[in-house]
Amino acid sequence: MTFYVESETDRALPFDVEEVAGKVIVEALDYESCPYEVSVNVLLTDNEGIHELNRQYREIDQSTDVLSFPNVDYENPADFSAIEDRIEDYFDPENGELCLGDIVISVDKVYEQSQEYGHSVKREYAFLIAHSMLHLLGYDHMEAEEAEVMERKQEEILDRLGITREK
Repeated sequence: MTFYVESETDRALPFDVEEVAGKVIVEALDYESCPYEVSVNVLLTDNEGIHELNRQYREIDQSTDVLSFPNVDYENPADFSAIEDRIEDYFDPENGELCLGDIVISVDKVYEQSQEYGHSVKREYAFLIAHSMLHLLGYDHMEAEEAEVMERKQEEILDRLGITREK
């Protein structure tokens, strides 16, 4: 697995962001039984940076906590059966990894929401990585049923890592 964490903000998080991201990414992939080595990019930004990306790519003129830019089109969430039919679209020709996509997180929102929800900054960051990984694996939350599925999966992924609301 290859993943990159890049920061374009001066605001730091009080833990190893690469270590936490790596653990959550691996757990989400294991949870969904991904049969491939993958690559994922994580960009840490601030409210202004994510606001601009949200406006540019989603035409929503406000900041948000996390943006997901999936590279794979799934027929059904986490259904990897048809992916090999589009090797040239989804796999890196140099290393053979499945390019899942990009995650963008507002560090400002990580701090704000950890206070709002009464849990640690690490837990909020891990939650946003898990949430975005599910998007990169084809899940969505536009309908109530989809939202319930995502919420359950996010909690189970974090529970498996021992990253609970108390920590």
